[in-house]
Amino acid sequence: MTSARETQQELIGLGRHLRQAIPGVYAGYAQLHSAAMGDDGALPARIKELIALAIAVTRECDGCIASHARAAARRGATAQEVAETMGVAILMNGGPATVWGPRAYAAFEEFADGVSASS
Repeated sequence: MTSARETQQELIGLGRHLRQAIPGVYAGYAQLHSAAMGDDGALPARIKELIALAIAVTRECDGCIASHARAAARRGATAQEVAETMGVAILMNGGPATVWGPRAYAAFEEFADGVSASS
């Protein structure tokens, strides 16, 4: 299995040319992302990242898993919070989440190690 960091780097490289071709779309997406994931609403950004991580598991999106696992780690999510979030994803998505949930948990652990090492 490719590491979450490798997946993220690969997708950044692949997306660069498309971003150059349709900059307005990517700018709009970035604005939507900031509005949806910001810390200024009723839900803390950490919780929003956990929700996004669960959705990424149900969508079977490795790039989404890498992105939101990293963001969850950076925003202070704990390993137990991620594990319980994966439990909800398994409940809502069944069998496929038993494959993608462990991948998301491993991605979180990969990024969480870097967060605690740099703190």
